[in-house]
Amino acid sequence: MPVHPTSRNLHTVDQLRAIERAALSALGISGPELMRRAASAALSSLRRHWPQVQHVCIHCGPGNNGGDGFLLGLLAREAGLQVDMVGLTASSHGDAAVARAAWESAGGQVLVWDEQAVLPEAELHVDALYGIGLNREPEAAPARLIEAINRSARPVLALDVPSGLDTDRGSCAAAAIRADVTVTFIAGKRGLHTGRAADHVGVLELATLGVPESVCAAVPADARLLSAESLPPRDRYANKGNYGHVLVIGGDHGMAGAVHLAGESALRAGAGLVSVATRAAHVFALNAARPELMAHGVDGPQALATQLDRASVLALGPGLGQAAWGHALWLTALDANRPLVLDADGLNLLAREPRRFTAPTVLTPHPGEAGRLLGITTGEVEQDRFAAAREIARRYHAVVVLKGAGSLVADPDGRLDVCPWGNPGMASGGMGDLLTGIVAALLAQGCSAWQAAGLGAGLHARAGDRAARQGERGLLAGDLLAPLRALGNGMTGYERDHD
Repeated sequence: MPVHPTSRNLHTVDQLRAIERAALSALGISGPELMRRAASAALSSLRRHWPQVQHVCIHCGPGNNGGDGFLLGLLAREAGLQVDMVGLTASSHGDAAVARAAWESAGGQVLVWDEQAVLPEAELHVDALYGIGLNREPEAAPARLIEAINRSARPVLALDVPSGLDTDRGSCAAAAIRADVTVTFIAGKRGLHTGRAADHVGVLELATLGVPESVCAAVPADARLLSAESLPPRDRYANKGNYGHVLVIGGDHGMAGAVHLAGESALRAGAGLVSVATRAAHVFALNAARPELMAHGVDGPQALATQLDRASVLALGPGLGQAAWGHALWLTALDANRPLVLDADGLNLLAREPRRFTAPTVLTPHPGEAGRLLGITTGEVEQDRFAAAREIARRYHAVVVLKGAGSLVADPDGRLDVCPWGNPGMASGGMGDLLTGIVAALLAQGCSAWQAAGLGAGLHARAGDRAARQGERGLLAGDLLAPLRALGNGMTGYERDHD
């Protein structure tokens, strides 16, 4: 399958429509010919993933995505497959009408889906209902068809976009196809890589349909996928002072684990020195568990000031709490105007007392914290993660890592990257503390806030994928530390990483 050099580029629906118009002009072909190419790519994907399948059912909407489906039906029959065809409507429009006529002229029948219709028996279902064209909840009849397909316990191949999934935002209505494989056409769609898309896209393939790379490159992408990177090798003439001094601030009563994880991940990500400013009661345990961490008991702002003088980067928030002790340390740390990673209760305090940052700053909210920073609900954040990440970055003048399935990295100017790694096993306590320490360590080693956020999010997620080889359920934050060290040093021999 051909892959463009710009295959990490992700586009909005409007950008995709502009690319498609330019592609037709550049290639000198008609809409139906582009559909034929899409159908051919879909058949190739189908045969590659399910070589034993002999009976398929293709579900077609009235638009261009349905046209792809009708032409796929023709090609599949020519290849010797038995094909059932289900249509949402009795007719199609535009180029899809030409494709439907070709299917019917070849003797193909169409079962029009209505209240009395029953899902045909087949070994595989193909979703060609809506593609990029749906930006609303499916109506009752299509929703019933989508639910029937999902209940069929048969594999599903989605063409371009799983129907019901918002192509721009990655959110979806109650009825949305859960595909095993999605073959998307021409260029990457941003909504296939974040949020609810993780449960609907399955294996994602890009088929460029012969569209020149220059056509896609001429339309600026809205976002990009992160690439797999590690830090460059260190100079032989080096000492710990060359790689910065991270100060982790937090760990109120009962929360020593948060600063321990943040501090240890900063060490494993390569910080030269890591100190921890925490409750005095935690110092003995921290020294015993990880003596390389320099743990200090601080009872208030004056004690913290001594530690701030020696630090080059602050990691503020893990286990901090929002009571008087945590609030006082938060204020003192922010007033020091050091490069900063802000997480957990550091973000909750920021939501209560907003400020714009002037020093290099990375905020790492989960969707709940993002909602508090914006004054909206968690659900509203998840409805449009792209808009939420960009608005937080703009409002607070910081780089933002919006965590979750398909973490987003945004800067105040609107630049945005999407993390393609990570797994559900990482939905456990302490994972965010690790990310805080990793990003702080990268800042300490000379990365810009943008570089530290993107590289840190990528290393964190890839380490999570390595650690999950023995299973996602039961994955602990500490399990990521060994693969984190390997990945940070460019050791990629365990598996072929996404690139």
